[in-house]
Amino acid sequence: MSDKFENYVTVADAAKRLNIHPESVRRLIRAGKLPARKFANAWLIEKSTLEQFASNYDPRPGRKATLL
Repeated sequence: MSDKFENYVTVADAAKRLNIHPESVRRLIRAGKLPARKFANAWLIEKSTLEQFASNYDPRPGRKATLL
């Protein structure tokens, strides 16, 4: 079963990758800026989607980033 989830990261892992607080990652997900799937009460973000988002994301306040 873990094979199905090897291409996904948790909110905590995404927060480390983006250098922001996990709640900020959840906020991006809720705003629709970072696509994610909810599984068993946890958000999972596809690794390739996260890398694409991270390449355009600037964590400084006031900087807007979207995947699309």
